[in-house]
Amino acid sequence: MVGIFTGLKVIDAATYVAAPSAATILGDFGASVVKLEPPGGDAYRALGSAPGLPRGDTNYPWVLDNRGKRGLTLDLKRPEAQAVLHHLIRTTDVFVTNSVPRLRTSLGIAPEMLMAINPRLVYAALTAYGETGPEADKTGFDATAYWARSGLMDLVRPHAGAPPARSVSGMGDHPAGLALYGAIATALYRRERTGQGGFVYASLLDAGLWANSFMVQAALDGAEFIPRPPRDQAPNAMSNLYRAGCGQWFLLALLNEPRQWPALLAVLGSPDWGDDPRFATPALRRENAQILIGLLDEAFAGRTLAEWRPLLDGAGLTFDAIATTQDAAQAAQPRATGAIRQTTAGGWTVDSPLHIAGQSKSPAAPPPPVPGADTDAILAEHGYTTAEIRSLRDAGAFGR
Repeated sequence: MVGIFTGLKVIDAATYVAAPSAATILGDFGASVVKLEPPGGDAYRALGSAPGLPRGDTNYPWVLDNRGKRGLTLDLKRPEAQAVLHHLIRTTDVFVTNSVPRLRTSLGIAPEMLMAINPRLVYAALTAYGETGPEADKTGFDATAYWARSGLMDLVRPHAGAPPARSVSGMGDHPAGLALYGAIATALYRRERTGQGGFVYASLLDAGLWANSFMVQAALDGAEFIPRPPRDQAPNAMSNLYRAGCGQWFLLALLNEPRQWPALLAVLGSPDWGDDPRFATPALRRENAQILIGLLDEAFAGRTLAEWRPLLDGAGLTFDAIATTQDAAQAAQPRATGAIRQTTAGGWTVDSPLHIAGQSKSPAAPPPPVPGADTDAILAEHGYTTAEIRSLRDAGAFGR
């Protein structure tokens, strides 16, 4: 089946995770994506060996976010390399960067430069803090701009007195990449109607604020915030963490109490709680939440989660296990939906979370194994002769 974006030409000149992941999604739906790296390569290639991250036989971050791309190396600090990029831009549909605004002109990639060469170009930029304002040129990662600055890091403390919770790699990058992909797709739709490309952008901070928008909107409206208490002092026993007898934690989330409270009592085999005046109404269950949490702790400790699961599911009660990452990777449901799919190399990868009925995605092929792996082939496709490529190499356009 022909992909939706088959024939679309994309240059991914970005580094690390967020912006390249937007190009990866375009490639999932058929676009031809060139990974443009500086001499020495994208520093993201080395992230899988960083201290504290899982160790393995594959460069799993690189495989995830650069699958199916072809590799081109250009030293954009050199005018010869900029001239090559400008030649490629003539027939490029989407250009992706995460360079901060102040650096773009010196690299020959300012949006007005590239869109003057190709008015149909969709120029997509991903920054940490946005295109304007006093921090437009401030660098950042998802941990700092998306997770810490947006308020999310503060809100997921186990309780108000606990240290802030650190994020893991890519937690904010991939949602921000989805935002950039959405901007690109919207601009491509506009181009279909008007023939004009344009400048689109997203930022890690904007995406983090959107992820935390429920609480940020509360702050904007002047709502009173309640510091998060320890788990055993939570204000609502019906939406809380509990531990089964096997030691595994799970989250109970019962929002429809008129129906789900009696069902929970039936599952627990404690119908007498329904006659307890302390728990007669939702308001009283909140008032006596600590007592009820203690009773639920004792009850749930009586069986393993494997034993509780069919009982809770059968009663239509909303809950789920606090899975480890290894549990999440091996679960059957993501494979059934295609959220985890096979690669052409025989392994598995996490798919982008967008699905269109009747539309299959491009095979999850390997990423460029080394920087510039396809440089000669890509330039030849754009009309460069072998002698011209050699001359560019001698001039240092691909790095020295």
